[in-house]
Amino acid sequence: MRQANRGVREPNGRLFGSLPISVGPLMNEIENDISPRRHGKKYEVSHKTTNPSSPTAPDPRDSKNTASSAVNMKRQVGLLSGIAIIVGTMIGSGIFVTPGSLLRRAGSVPASLIVWVACAVLCIMGALSYAELGTMIPLSGGEHAYFMAAFADLHPFWGPLPAFMFDWLTVVLMKPSSLAALSLSSAEYIVAFFKSDDFSIQDGCESPYLDICRKCLAAVCIGVICFINCYSVKLATRVQVSFTVAKLAAIAVIVAGGAYMLSLGHTEHISRGFGGTTTVGGIASAFYSGLFAYDGWNNLNFVTEELKNPFRNLPRAIISGIPLVATAYLLINIAYLSVIAPEHLAVTNTAAVDFGKAVLGVAAFLMPLSVVMSTFGAANGSQFTAGRICYVASRDGHLVDALSFVHVKRLTPAPALIFNATLGFFMMLSGDIIALIDFFSFTAWIFYGLAMVALLVMRWTKRSLPRPYKVPIILPIIVLLSSIYLIIAPVAADPRPEFLYAIGFIILGLTVYVPFVYYKVELKWMRPITRAIQLLLQVAPTSSPEIFQENS
Repeated sequence: MRQANRGVREPNGRLFGSLPISVGPLMNEIENDISPRRHGKKYEVSHKTTNPSSPTAPDPRDSKNTASSAVNMKRQVGLLSGIAIIVGTMIGSGIFVTPGSLLRRAGSVPASLIVWVACAVLCIMGALSYAELGTMIPLSGGEHAYFMAAFADLHPFWGPLPAFMFDWLTVVLMKPSSLAALSLSSAEYIVAFFKSDDFSIQDGCESPYLDICRKCLAAVCIGVICFINCYSVKLATRVQVSFTVAKLAAIAVIVAGGAYMLSLGHTEHISRGFGGTTTVGGIASAFYSGLFAYDGWNNLNFVTEELKNPFRNLPRAIISGIPLVATAYLLINIAYLSVIAPEHLAVTNTAAVDFGKAVLGVAAFLMPLSVVMSTFGAANGSQFTAGRICYVASRDGHLVDALSFVHVKRLTPAPALIFNATLGFFMMLSGDIIALIDFFSFTAWIFYGLAMVALLVMRWTKRSLPRPYKVPIILPIIVLLSSIYLIIAPVAADPRPEFLYAIGFIILGLTVYVPFVYYKVELKWMRPITRAIQLLLQVAPTSSPEIFQENS
């Protein structure tokens, strides 16, 4: 599906609208192909690249830049912002929406708490493994970069395929579905804050106007988040930090309220035994609900090229953020059970609001407001990282070129961000949050497991690469085995349509990969579309970091 990067120029060579884009006549190919992998040639990973601590990219408006110089994004994400991206995307709607789903699938209170702890341990092991990958391969795009480094040179056809499949499913399904689920959760809590009983229930049925309100509010949420991320990287990271502080404050209120209720002796729900614990397949489904709440532990790896001093800050952010979230999740679930009966918690999607009504009294209105801020912040973090995945995949030739362009002044990947928001909007129209969670988790763990395979492969094939951070080999092996279980067990126990849809999209991806990526068939009608996008959004091509070095 790749076109070579094009520039928009008048026949006399002058730039339209002073866009600093490539040399040559209208829509001509730039001299240096930015794709890091060309079929038939071998590429090796090298750390001979631009200093990762450098805070700026070449100024595209500098007349001293050569014609082949392209726009690049700056390193503007520091340690605090990195922690906020991890914590802010992990603590989103999951802990407020899925505790009931997890409890229902686990079957008993002790089993549900064990699943929460097990999910935390699994995510910590996965994140530590990703810290090794991210410091060894300091590129944005997460799994895409790791799959290319590990597998691309093994075979001209099959080698780049895992990276393309990750791009295909992540860009088209996983990230948009995450944005849709988060925006719907935010909208649901806004409605819960304002609705009255007379309006919400009519003869035992929910008013159809509520569903319309939720979807309209979710659409507004997606639009605002897209604008923030397109406008400025600094604005997006500041919003992320602010909303992370707000959600931590909301969790502190819930934990303090739960501690107070436990001090009064309300321990009857927590002290229940394992009676009713579900089957092995049910536990795997419960893991899906828990892991959705923890999802986001790998999001900082998607923006490594924008992270200041990634060799130091990436492991520090992971080690600081994930244990904080794990502790908060365990305490908040115990707090819920101090006032909410398991039977009620298992059927509600507004656990935090129910807790506020039971404990906070007249201040209960603060809880849905806090949850709205939490889910909005998580959606902002999801959009921030989703744009980078789409941007890197396009830059490396796995998607259309226009999605790799960056705004010439604001240095944000505007086309990629708008593309993700558009797909998220259409997924949001389905309105079923739990179905989106299952859809997202099933496909995500395929690539989490494959990333562990990439790490193990590079331990053997790329021994000479510097590893500023290295994990014991047993950790990626455990994560790999867990991912296999999480993929197979739910499908075997309950083969629902969501799983078949994911498999269908994988097969569909092959029909795209063969002609447009492997054989590089060019779509002629994309040229005027690319030109229009450049002129409309004021965006230009980017260059690829020199971490992939050609070896003759």
